[in-house]
Amino acid sequence: MRRMSPRQAIVFITYLTLLFGLSACSPSNETQSVPAQTVTLPAPSATVTFTPSPIPPTPTPTPLTCLSQPGTIKQDVISSTNPPQEFLIYLPPCYEELDDMNYPVLYLLHGQTYTQDQWVRLGAPNIADQLILSGETVPFMIVFPDDRFWNLQAGAGFGDRFIKDLIPHVDKNYRTIADRDHRSLGGLSHGGGWAVKLGFEYPELFGSLGLHSPAIFKEDAPYVEKIIKNITAENRPRLWLDVGDADRDLASILLFEEMLTRNNYIHEYYFYAGDHSEIYWGAHVQEYLRWYAQAWQAEPAE
Repeated sequence: MRRMSPRQAIVFITYLTLLFGLSACSPSNETQSVPAQTVTLPAPSATVTFTPSPIPPTPTPTPLTCLSQPGTIKQDVISSTNPPQEFLIYLPPCYEELDDMNYPVLYLLHGQTYTQDQWVRLGAPNIADQLILSGETVPFMIVFPDDRFWNLQAGAGFGDRFIKDLIPHVDKNYRTIADRDHRSLGGLSHGGGWAVKLGFEYPELFGSLGLHSPAIFKEDAPYVEKIIKNITAENRPRLWLDVGDADRDLASILLFEEMLTRNNYIHEYYFYAGDHSEIYWGAHVQEYLRWYAQAWQAEPAE
């Protein structure tokens, strides 16, 4: 049997009520006139359609354009020193945009007869860009001090300018993480000689020392071992030493490495094919920078 809809049931019940009500009130033998009646049926229930308000999309941050662009190199000078201390500084990608971040800093010293741009020509900034933009290393700065006066009387003062003027100037004017663990020093050839001298004399300033074919200063050679003996094991900087098998200073570097081993100075020693030239150093710059940056990987830049 077909089931009636609610509306049909209401109509049907009303119809029956009217039908039987009229029959009960009317005499069987008399015809009466019944006035017409208007019946108002209840309106069917209105259908309400609920349309939910659209949920706004979750906003996504707009990527910084600088995250795909290289860092910058700036020329700077400390005019108060004699002679004025010039230097180049590499600032990593997004340095200007992320103005609440501080960075580790690497100082790289050039070779004799060269100037502050030697490491730049060897590709250090470009390789730093690759390592940083790929996420392989944390962002870091590189400072390239100028020591063009090495053969003049003023050259003897480079170490003092570097320690007393350059490092404080960089920490004050650039957003470095100004502590030993986030400051490294490296140099090639003559710059490697400075790294030996300054790194061992001021171990409290540098967490890592990179010595790339270092030309150890003859006047310092008798004292290097004594200085190393005075550095407690926990205060010894990380140490990298490399040299080519055809390097002109190979004999003295081998003696230096033996001295490190004799004094139980933990270090990494790499003996490559090559001579004392930019071709040799340029082939290993990427290895150098990876090694320096390893010291900062455990702790992201602040």
